[in-house]
Amino acid sequence: MNFNLDQLVRPNIKSLKAYHSARADFSKGILLDANENSLGAPFPDADQLHRYPDPSQEKLRDLIAEWRGVRNENVFVGVGSDEGIDLMFRIFCQPGQDRVITTPPTYGMYGVSASIHDVAVDQVLLDEKNFQPKVEEILNTATEHTKLLFLCSPNNPTGNSFEQERLTRLIEEFPGIVVLDEAYIDFSEQESWAAKIAEFPNLVVLQTMSKSFGLAGIRLGITYASEDIINYMMKVKPPYNINKLTARKAIEAFEKLDTIRFNLNAIRKERKQLREKLKMLDAVEEIMESDANFLLVRIADAQQLYQSLAERGIIVRYRGDEPHCSRCLRITVGTSDENKRLISALKELT
Repeated sequence: MNFNLDQLVRPNIKSLKAYHSARADFSKGILLDANENSLGAPFPDADQLHRYPDPSQEKLRDLIAEWRGVRNENVFVGVGSDEGIDLMFRIFCQPGQDRVITTPPTYGMYGVSASIHDVAVDQVLLDEKNFQPKVEEILNTATEHTKLLFLCSPNNPTGNSFEQERLTRLIEEFPGIVVLDEAYIDFSEQESWAAKIAEFPNLVVLQTMSKSFGLAGIRLGITYASEDIINYMMKVKPPYNINKLTARKAIEAFEKLDTIRFNLNAIRKERKQLREKLKMLDAVEEIMESDANFLLVRIADAQQLYQSLAERGIIVRYRGDEPHCSRCLRITVGTSDENKRLISALKELT
């Protein structure tokens, strides 16, 4: 692969001198260097919350690296996957000049972040029948100003995984950075691409602790990439982007991997059972294959049904305004009781 990272990075980012924070040098001793409140937080169980957190989050990154079979230097932790997405634009895309490619229907933050950074978006819709990326069209759409390609697998909102052959070709032939969003990878039988970053220097893999770990509230996202790309991310990020409370809960989660695996298996089982129950409803036209913790369901009167369910306190997501998703609801796999209540309501409403 003929890949030159320096040709893709914005010149101002290459020359940027990162902010050097106090806690990057010392975290123990009589700390009078960072203007912290020496008397501490206003409650007894604060546990050093008056001190700034580790700016590089070494312990957490070590745990993540071991979990995915990569090196610490290949791991970045951010405020949700959204920070990883945002940093891709900051590092690689010149506002008002560069472009990115997305493959709708897909996660909406790629386009939102592009708009924030004044970066043009070229959309290449997924194949309508199988929701797979159109490799030839994507490669033909790329121009000299196209810096990023965003792919989501398993895909949101469709739930399906992209074929490995298509992903391989796109990574090998796309002229810029391929950002592969694997937020739902642990609900799938497919392996993560995280360990392949050593093979593909232009590959960036996004993951999160919001889904399989059940920790959406702590906002912890993970990026895997080459050491050079990670170094740029560490250079551009705010010095203390991950707070101590988030880091603490994320680290604790790695002591509960057996519970996490148990929950993943339970969700897969519920996903299968929910699919079978939905198939029995006359109003259901189609249920997309899913490797995620949700199902995309094409159903008669989807928009009205969405509103009627909400009036009963059952909240699903209307996705009928997305390409190829007419009359579709995206339904998260709930608990057994929640799924039963959903099916009961659907039977009454359809």
